[in-house]
Amino acid sequence: MKDQPKIGVIGGSGLYELGLLESQEPLCVHTPYGAHSDGLRVGDVGSVRVAFLPRHGACHSIPPHLVPYRANLWALHTLGVRRLVTVSAMGGMRSDYAIGDVCVPDQIVDWTKGRACTVFDGPQVVHTPFSEPFCGALRAALDRASGERGLTCHDGGTVVVFDGPRFSTKAESLFYRNVLQADLLSMTAMPEAILARELGICYGTLAVVSDLDAFGDEEVDASEVNAVMRRTLPRIVEALRLAIPTIADAPPCTGCLSPTGSPFRED
Repeated sequence: MKDQPKIGVIGGSGLYELGLLESQEPLCVHTPYGAHSDGLRVGDVGSVRVAFLPRHGACHSIPPHLVPYRANLWALHTLGVRRLVTVSAMGGMRSDYAIGDVCVPDQIVDWTKGRACTVFDGPQVVHTPFSEPFCGALRAALDRASGERGLTCHDGGTVVVFDGPRFSTKAESLFYRNVLQADLLSMTAMPEAILARELGICYGTLAVVSDLDAFGDEEVDASEVNAVMRRTLPRIVEALRLAIPTIADAPPCTGCLSPTGSPFRED
């Protein structure tokens, strides 16, 4: 591998099928947490070396509750990634959200159950500061690039993360919106975000409003969610091409260091 990728992207396989990466090189990285999602590759976005990992595997065969989150984040960190951009389909919970809009969320409520959510399993005990789960610099870059590429982008918002793979009942949706104050619903943002923080990786998400959860006119349908993503991805790719060089040139971020005081090292 000619250079270490400092930037990582996690998203669907459509991102590289639409040509986000040039000069792609497939890779497999050993991790203490087993195999990472298949489809890991390194390539170039302009002059920037980037590692890309399809969260659900190259053929979208891994459901959200079985994604090997720890292996995925460990593999990216091992390659040298220190800033990570993710692209995710999320349910929208606000009246000013339209299907196909994008958001750069700033907060998370973790409603998952039983997922392995730390790389610090002992004997070292670490309590990670996590009041700001998303990197402000990445959020600003993604917001700016999305607007310049014609996407309607909402700045800020709270993501409630639940296990899936099923969609919500109406009662759950009301609870998420009215009690947990959700703006967006995700099945994958946790433990991804906290693992990134533990490994000293800046984390930012570009969320695509793929449905309106139980508040839409029709039942949420996975095939329609996929169709929304297919329609939106070409502009997402354009936004990433614009944002990634800006992210790569930004000064070092001190707000996303690991709780050990410096980026956690596996060696």
